[in-house]
Amino acid sequence: MTAAAARPGPSPVTVLGADDARRIALRAQGLLGAPDRRAGVRGVLRHLGAVQLDTISVLARSHELVPYARLGAVGRPAVEAAYWGAGASFEYWSHAACVLPVEEWPLFAFRRRRYRDRGHLWGHQVTPEAYRAVLDKLRAEGPLTSTELGGAKRTAEWWDWSDTKIAVERALAFGDVVCSERRSWKRVYSLAEQTIPDALFGQERSDRECVRTLVAQAGAALGVATRADLLDYHRLRAEELDQVLADSGLVPVEVAGWGPDGAAAPAWADPAALATAPRGRHRTTLLSPFDSLIWDRARTERIFGMTHRLEAYTPKHKRVHGYFAMPLLAGGRLVGRVDPAREGRTLVARQVSLTGGRGAGAQHVEALATALREAADWVGCDGVRIEALHDERLRPALEKLLAD
Repeated sequence: MTAAAARPGPSPVTVLGADDARRIALRAQGLLGAPDRRAGVRGVLRHLGAVQLDTISVLARSHELVPYARLGAVGRPAVEAAYWGAGASFEYWSHAACVLPVEEWPLFAFRRRRYRDRGHLWGHQVTPEAYRAVLDKLRAEGPLTSTELGGAKRTAEWWDWSDTKIAVERALAFGDVVCSERRSWKRVYSLAEQTIPDALFGQERSDRECVRTLVAQAGAALGVATRADLLDYHRLRAEELDQVLADSGLVPVEVAGWGPDGAAAPAWADPAALATAPRGRHRTTLLSPFDSLIWDRARTERIFGMTHRLEAYTPKHKRVHGYFAMPLLAGGRLVGRVDPAREGRTLVARQVSLTGGRGAGAQHVEALATALREAADWVGCDGVRIEALHDERLRPALEKLLAD
């Protein structure tokens, strides 16, 4: 990291090399250095600020894979217990549908107000009577699933919500209702006034205050970020970000290689991330496609040189890397992909590719074997089977490592 002494302006701007920025990002995301095992899953959630939820479950659900990637084989029941049912978190719209630390409840008041001002939710309409009926039922009976409230759908079509489901989801968006628990992956709804701690529920923050704090939090979770990265983390609007960025506590930097044709590009950094050089042990692991390290495609390509996309909704014959291809992180770089599945007590790698084309992936075989063995142990499998391998010349060495 260097300072550009001759640069015009009120103060020198720190210039980061691309490798410095990559390591800062890894450390900020909890994937470089010793993990905070004492803080556990809740510590990971507080540090990241948001963990994306998704219905797909192959190796495990994405919200389980995120702490696993950082802490190792933490027990899956412990992951669920850390998220739900203990008042430590709630679900809301951040980067997408996310689980958030309960301390962030006041910070999303700006979004709750926006939904109220809009008056409807994704085009769904519901009567005031249906809305009040849902709140009255929750007040009388306590936390309930949508089924217990009266049913989620009118028909078998996934999008054909019942009036009750529309009402409770609107109440969730408005902040009258909160989801801080799941049962068998079903949301459990409760009144926010009865669930969110009084000290948090009673806080009144302006839109500007909310956004400024979320921008600072995103900057800390990313380490170093472009304006677009900061917008994407909690899906903020450009005008919201621009009003608070200079007052967020983040500092302007430039990152070599982040601009067009490898030029330097302006970015913003968390001052704490610049205070010490990022050093420590690199985590070797498989990453969920929804992991906050890589959920932004443009940032992933800029930092790691990998173009990665979820292909679960791509027709099978058009998939390149597989249904739920998980990038392989090793040595602080993305060095391959694995599309996993489970058959009984066997973890199946349906498709495996390592970076660099044929013959160039041998240096990553050991890391691949390590990641596969650890993942298999974590989900209760006692064997790994490799199906399609992008370079069959690597199979003997990989299978030997897996058998050892």
